Amino acid sequence: MDTIKYSQSNIDTRIIKAVTEMGFDDMTPIQSQAIPVMIEGRDVIGQAQTGTGKTAAFGIPVLQSVNPKERFVQAVILCPTRELAIQAANEMRRFSKYMQQIKIVPVYGGADISGQIKLIRSGAQIVVGTPGRVMDHMRRHTLKMENVRVVVLDEADEMLNMGFREDMETILREMPEEHQTALFSATMPKPILDITHMYQKPDAVQIRVAAKELTIPLVTQYYYTIKGKYKAEAVKRLLQANNITRSIVFCNTKKMVDDLVSELKHYGYNSEGLHGDLSQKQRDMVMKHFRGGHTQVLVATDVAARGIDVDDLEAVINYDIPQDIEYYVHRIGRTGRAGREGVAFTLVTRQDFYRIKDIEKICRTKMIKGKIPQSREITALQAEKYLEKAEECIKFGKLDHLKRIIELRFNKEGESQESSDMCRKAEENQENINTHDKAEGIEAAFSRSDIIELAAALLKLHIGEETTDINIEDKIYEYRGDERRSSHGRNGYGKDDYGRTGYGRGGYGRDDGKGSYKKGGYSNYGSGRNRSRTDVKDAEKRNREKVTADKNGKAYKSTKKLGRR
Repeated sequence: MDTIKYSQSNIDTRIIKAVTEMGFDDMTPIQSQAIPVMIEGRDVIGQAQTGTGKTAAFGIPVLQSVNPKERFVQAVILCPTRELAIQAANEMRRFSKYMQQIKIVPVYGGADISGQIKLIRSGAQIVVGTPGRVMDHMRRHTLKMENVRVVVLDEADEMLNMGFREDMETILREMPEEHQTALFSATMPKPILDITHMYQKPDAVQIRVAAKELTIPLVTQYYYTIKGKYKAEAVKRLLQANNITRSIVFCNTKKMVDDLVSELKHYGYNSEGLHGDLSQKQRDMVMKHFRGGHTQVLVATDVAARGIDVDDLEAVINYDIPQDIEYYVHRIGRTGRAGREGVAFTLVTRQDFYRIKDIEKICRTKMIKGKIPQSREITALQAEKYLEKAEECIKFGKLDHLKRIIELRFNKEGESQESSDMCRKAEENQENINTHDKAEGIEAAFSRSDIIELAAALLKLHIGEETTDINIEDKIYEYRGDERRSSHGRNGYGKDDYGRTGYGRGGYGRDDGKGSYKKGGYSNYGSGRNRSRTDVKDAEKRNREKVTADKNGKAYKSTKKLGRR
């Protein structure tokens, strides 16, 4: 299927402008098939794996369907976890950058529900949330479904695996009769198909993007969290620190390619760009220079780089993370060929950090968090490299001719001021001049500091001025491995530490909903499924009233704890 560009579609021009700024020109297969159908208002059943651009596939049509003048909820998007809900909401906010008055609110467990209620009531048109928290708002009547026009189930199979089927069906039953339903899932088990048959129109369009086996070659993968404006500086430092002389840098757009080529040339690198605006003759010339070793860094887009076959590539740098993970695999595969190991560096901003997790999950690989070297570290590495080359030259090179040039440079008959200064030093050391021949006298006359100064000057010619360090890295707290939190527990009925009963909110725990919620010095434990409950504060108030006034043991101690709230 031919690639469709955003600029060639019937998408709102404001969305196209925002998407282009994000670095995306071409639609992924799921986007090119789902977006036109959803814009028409038809129901969709989309099957595609994670990392193929599903958020844009449903997010862009949802944004286009919203009327910003109407200040009530018009679309609901269900996600299996709080992390996915936050990611989807953030992505849609970026798509709607130039669409005024559209408010998108993520709702999920583990956060203050009163703040979410305030945001919904302030005129939110799109709510993105987990099934449990959406049902909480429905029970409180803070999320009303009578005006909802579009409902989306993202990662439906994951929600099913986490035990949310009953919640999903409850929410779908509350939708008005006339609405659009879109369901996206990596797999289509029977329960998912049952939901589609029951809650979607008979003419729902089925879209299936075949899952590909994505295998990572022999490539060591690093990622670096970078502030967006310092990406070019990060590329320069990675090239310098790793002494890379032959590499490809991948960008998502032609403008990024041109901008980065200009930056790298400014830094002194022989670099050229490769993208779709070049003629075939220009492309051939760029590749000839790169294969011949004249070009050190080739900066390219994914489409333009198709068919590039260079065996001795030292590294691949992902200036941007591609929308489709398949492109990522193709990119880094260019540096691990013929059984050799390669290295790939990926620059990631705060907004795109979740894509690292998608890559690891889909490709079953592990990316190593790297740290961009500081300027002083780069200078030290470069100096060490040139000094090692100098030592090798001393050992194997013929230096007699060059020695004579230096001797003449420091001779008092030299023309420069520096020569006169050095010769004045030589004359002051009469003892050395009288007891050695001319060459030996000059050599002995120069102190260790003079030699070091000369070596430093020669290094400066190669390295240039030392630059001021800039903090180009962005600190992003990430949940990885055992630290990653599981889904929020269900609301349940339980007892606190002192045997008092009351409804409590489940905390972070296993998917069956068991967990603990601690507040005010005591805990409420709950493991119930889908039971109605009163507000946590009401439960605390009732518990506080049961504390007796006699100052004995636990009752006295618990009263003090509650008093500190």
